[in-house]
Amino acid sequence: MRFAIIKERKNPPDRRVVFSPSELVQAKNLFPKAEFIVESSDIRVFSDIEYKEAGFQVVNDVSDCDILIGVKEVPVDYLIPNKKYFFFSHTIKKQPYNRKLLQAILEKNILLYDHETIVNEKGFRLIGFGRYAGIVGTYNGFRAWGLKYNSWNLLKAETLHDQKALIDELNTIALPNIKILLTGSGKVASGSQEMLDAMHVKSVSVDAYLSQTFKEPVYCKIDVLDYNKRKDGKVIDTFDFFDNPQEYESNFMRFAKVTDLYIAGHFYGNGAPCFYTKQDVKSPDFNIKVVADVSCDVDGPIATTLRASTIADPIYGYDPQTGAEIDYKNEKAIAVMAVDNLPCELPKDASEGFGEMFLQHVIPAFFNGDKDGVLARAKITENGKLTKRFAYLQDYVNRLD
Repeated sequence: MRFAIIKERKNPPDRRVVFSPSELVQAKNLFPKAEFIVESSDIRVFSDIEYKEAGFQVVNDVSDCDILIGVKEVPVDYLIPNKKYFFFSHTIKKQPYNRKLLQAILEKNILLYDHETIVNEKGFRLIGFGRYAGIVGTYNGFRAWGLKYNSWNLLKAETLHDQKALIDELNTIALPNIKILLTGSGKVASGSQEMLDAMHVKSVSVDAYLSQTFKEPVYCKIDVLDYNKRKDGKVIDTFDFFDNPQEYESNFMRFAKVTDLYIAGHFYGNGAPCFYTKQDVKSPDFNIKVVADVSCDVDGPIATTLRASTIADPIYGYDPQTGAEIDYKNEKAIAVMAVDNLPCELPKDASEGFGEMFLQHVIPAFFNGDKDGVLARAKITENGKLTKRFAYLQDYVNRLD
């Protein structure tokens, strides 16, 4: 079985890769029947020479390989018919901008496994870059604060080598006595929490955060039942919230009244209440000054997130009274960092972490008969058709616009 590590061709360029040279060595040792080929790339965070020195073939043509593994979407013109592919297709939510990609995948009889659909039997994702989004997003949140208030000028994350370098840079600044709110309970929020703990920011309870003042910077990590409440006043459990989101309303404003920097690291499900609305932001009680929206759901639950920003230009301002975008340095502006491809700024760490998960959960499935059903669940297309699990995409595929 021949696996190819393919070149990333989407713009803007993405330096990440699924397997580092050292992880490919591990993969080869664990699965000696597997053959790993590397497609030459001049942008990858690990050079062609590093793969060659690790003992792997680096080629310009991978059409003789069986399974092609990438990170971002493969441009339609570069899809090789009748192959098996792994990449983030960004189609499972019926994203309009990738409809033609899924149509081409079906036309070319490609078997597509989407990284986003690699889940366990309970539906929890097994691999992803979420932790690194949290790491970089938190760093960028503090960078945005420093730039808005001329307090410090942190280097851009993309210029630093790894997470340790980000932490070292953060530990050069003297934080004021601000309150920092972190939402979420998954990998994104865990990455954010790693950074806050590495900065030695004190963690406090919800009650303390809401009722006390502190002589040092503090943070509070909250989950769905902290910032949502049932309309009938009942207190049940998290599962009830996910099963019946329509029965809940936001209780976030009690946090917005006392928060200075908000880091959004949550997952937002369809039908769940908005965290805060444009009307909420107009309130004199709304205290948040900087939003690091790592989750970045545009037109979603965070009213201040007007658009995704970019690594090149990561911060914009939100006018609380008009809801319009303004210069983030404007005195009345809420500064918003809403980069939607944060892990790209930490390509080495993100690649190594992703490869570790891919080697643990995915590669074995090709050699154990997919005994845990990982490949079966992740398969979006096969034999020129959508699989049963993803048949709901048929109307999306059929549309011609």
